[in-house]
Amino acid sequence: MPFEVIPALDVAGGRLVRLSPQGPLPIEAFGGDPLEAAGAFAEAGARRLHFVDLDLATTGEPGALDVLREVAGLGVPVQASGGVGSASQARALLDAGASRVVLGSVALAFRDATEKLLAMLGQDLVVGIEADGSTIRPRGGGHELPLWDTLVWLGGLDVPRYLFTEVGRAGGLEGPDLDGIWALATHTARPVIASGGVRGPDDLREIADLGEPVEGAIVGRALYEGLDVREALAVSRD
Repeated sequence: MPFEVIPALDVAGGRLVRLSPQGPLPIEAFGGDPLEAAGAFAEAGARRLHFVDLDLATTGEPGALDVLREVAGLGVPVQASGGVGSASQARALLDAGASRVVLGSVALAFRDATEKLLAMLGQDLVVGIEADGSTIRPRGGGHELPLWDTLVWLGGLDVPRYLFTEVGRAGGLEGPDLDGIWALATHTARPVIASGGVRGPDDLREIADLGEPVEGAIVGRALYEGLDVREALAVSRD
């Protein structure tokens, strides 16, 4: 499978932001306009975009559906997230143009509901794993879960792909958790997208060099703080 480099758009109140320990901080690049950023990424050759509705993550109600519609209207497939934990939240994002939706780790505490969502949405659903060592620790709060036991349960389900986030590296520029990415990919034998800590092309190449079933990596903060998007996307064509 081709390796994808996926630019991220974190949106709150209709504007680009990045998460920090103090909460969302405004991004000045692209004038803070998520549609302008998405257009630049698409023009540079991005084959997919990762859209985070932080209003949904913090309030439980989608707050960026109009922005998502505009971004999806650019014609590049959009993977949408924001602490999704219910069928209605997932459907709202899909109806707004997302090609697939990330199920937030908070939802994994509710196994029956998760299994129903997987059966309902199939390939349109990505299971998010927010890991902190041997624990699943949702960044927006919620039940912490043992990573291994949860993966054993998920291994018996038809999970199309995983999004792995090392919570200690998300929003930082400390390098990716290669061991964690590889462990999830080899244990599950399902496609895995990596997120968290990517600083530049060298990090992306290290993730790509893990080989299948690691299929991609999300790049966020670095793109807004000096990393050239074309240089990053070139790794997906190596």
